[in-house]
Amino acid sequence: MNALFLIAKQDFRDEELFEPKQILEEAGIQTTITSTETGTAVGKLGGTAQIDLPIQEVNHEDYDILIIVGGPGAPALADHPKVINLVKKCSESGKKLAAICIAPYILAKAGVLTGKKATTFPAEPALSEFDKNNVIKTEKSVVKDGNILTADGPNSAKEFGQTIVNMLQ
Repeated sequence: MNALFLIAKQDFRDEELFEPKQILEEAGIQTTITSTETGTAVGKLGGTAQIDLPIQEVNHEDYDILIIVGGPGAPALADHPKVINLVKKCSESGKKLAAICIAPYILAKAGVLTGKKATTFPAEPALSEFDKNNVIKTEKSVVKDGNILTADGPNSAKEFGQTIVNMLQ
């Protein structure tokens, strides 16, 4: 099993990357980190992560799930056509998708949450995008609807990671 984490180069939410990544790796799942740039990414809390592969080199067929990490830098990812295209390709080919915190905004903007139950960090631009795309917003901390998993923020990172492992088994 292979999981692809998509993070912002600056200001990803540390625990939303590191906790699920550790849980997946302990379960024997290979993890790769991608972003819109190469080099070292810096989290909101100061943690660092090496970007393994720039998004333009990602082949969605190589991964079983795309996991988008939140944080203050995450909404800008939705402005990159390669990010939106990757989300759409994964969805169209039946791959699993997961997003935490503000990152479900990216799934909504890509059109893959329309008519689905999802949760998000309760802030803009996610709330407006959920409304615009007819997403069924729930107040639960972690929500699975079909092949899509969403979580509301850093306090849910552990449950998010464990649910991803369950989805992949």
